[in-house]
Amino acid sequence: MSPAGCSHVNAYKVDNWRQNLRVIYQCFVWSGNAETRRRKAKACICHMCGAHLNRLHSCLSCVFFGCFTKKHIHEHAKNKRHNLAIDLLYGGIYCFVCQDYIYDKEMEQIAKEEQRKAWKLQGVGEKYSTWEPTKRELELLRHNPKRRKITTNCTIGLRGLINLGNTCFMNCIVQALTHTPLLRDFFLSDRHKCEMQSNSCLVCEMSQLFQEFYSGHRWPHIPFRLLHLVWTHARHLAGYEQQDAHEFLIAALDVLHRHCKGDTTRDDNGKKANNPNHCSCIIDQIFTGGLQSDVTCQVCHGVSTTIDPFWDISLDLPGSSTPFWPLSPGGDGSTVNGESHLSGATTLTDCLRRFTRPEHLGSSAKIKCGGCHSYQESTKQLTMKKLPIVACFHLKRFEHSAKLRRKITTYVSFPLELDMTPFIASSKESRVNGHYQQTVEVLNNDNKYSLFAVVNHQGTLESGHYTSFIRQHKDQWFKCDDAIITKASIKDVLDSEGYLLFYHKQFLEYE
Repeated sequence: MSPAGCSHVNAYKVDNWRQNLRVIYQCFVWSGNAETRRRKAKACICHMCGAHLNRLHSCLSCVFFGCFTKKHIHEHAKNKRHNLAIDLLYGGIYCFVCQDYIYDKEMEQIAKEEQRKAWKLQGVGEKYSTWEPTKRELELLRHNPKRRKITTNCTIGLRGLINLGNTCFMNCIVQALTHTPLLRDFFLSDRHKCEMQSNSCLVCEMSQLFQEFYSGHRWPHIPFRLLHLVWTHARHLAGYEQQDAHEFLIAALDVLHRHCKGDTTRDDNGKKANNPNHCSCIIDQIFTGGLQSDVTCQVCHGVSTTIDPFWDISLDLPGSSTPFWPLSPGGDGSTVNGESHLSGATTLTDCLRRFTRPEHLGSSAKIKCGGCHSYQESTKQLTMKKLPIVACFHLKRFEHSAKLRRKITTYVSFPLELDMTPFIASSKESRVNGHYQQTVEVLNNDNKYSLFAVVNHQGTLESGHYTSFIRQHKDQWFKCDDAIITKASIKDVLDSEGYLLFYHKQFLEYE
């Protein structure tokens, strides 16, 4: 769909189109009372094959129901030249000329009005899911007139997301972001001050998304506006092909960061800050860390240090074409972060050790040493100079090269609690040839993290599906599979393959 929207809607908007659309929503989509539900169950069958299933759609130009999966509604649209149909399960409008679900502001307003009427008739919306708000979040909700009134024993926050056509990669990242505590605080307190002239601000859309998630509604949300904005601002993700969840995460953080810049130049009182070039937007506050690179000359041992920002850490896995650092199970440091090497399994700590080990660059990659004033061989070591509030680890399961395209399915065990002390820059002196001497430096509680979201990929490079595990209050875990949310055990989470791991700092430092 183009950014301007569907051009075929106007042909439908004649005579009593609003009333006709309301009747379809009332009788066949939302079905608010028992009578309309009985009518829907009796009438909603495909006029070609007689089936109730296969994603029934109703033609908006005549009385015809047809299967979307078996393309019976497509045949009808082609024969009758009736371009628009409505999904009887979720209420989306499909254009057979654009071959896409479309967005129209007037139609959306009618759909929402009829949906609210149906909810009121059914008495839904008073029961919440399974998140217990913190005291701070309760205060934010109570003092914000735009928020729904809640009590201390209610739980909200879990909501399914409709797959709009291979958009599971987006849905699993949205679940992780909406369950990031400080991001939740930011949007629930309406701290975003939008300065964009058009309706193209992704931060405004995320704010609306948080309102939808924490409204108490239990029906799956349709994130079509979010998808449209992502397509607009990250055109390499446009289209209905399956995309990479990690690539979407980085693209979404980048767009949110750029659209948050209007907030970064203000202080807490809303006044302009003195240093508008310094970005302290909510994305940078939560996700940005500092990665230190130390390049050491092998002749004079002079060290050149650079520090670069990062939003995530990508980790190599055993089984990739990149030689993996040999590890010795049962040796020194094999129980860092409470992880063990049972059955020779690779751990997240192993991957972090490899990432932060000194690497000899070799004779083919000599650098010009500032001390020797000549090109010399050197070693390079990466460490964490600044830890982010949310640490995201990307396990590099998809390998792409000129000769090889494959998925690496190596199991990597990861802990519920992670201590990053051995991997920060101040701890590198206690690291000798990749072995961590924990007796030298006591592990720091300020560097401890708790797991709160895991994104998984099932299938192959050509055909796969993304799901996510989300942690709720008091270690309650749920599996989010697009519109379906089910309760999960901690074992389910820790036994999963793992593609993106999200950890949140247990202790926060305040400036």
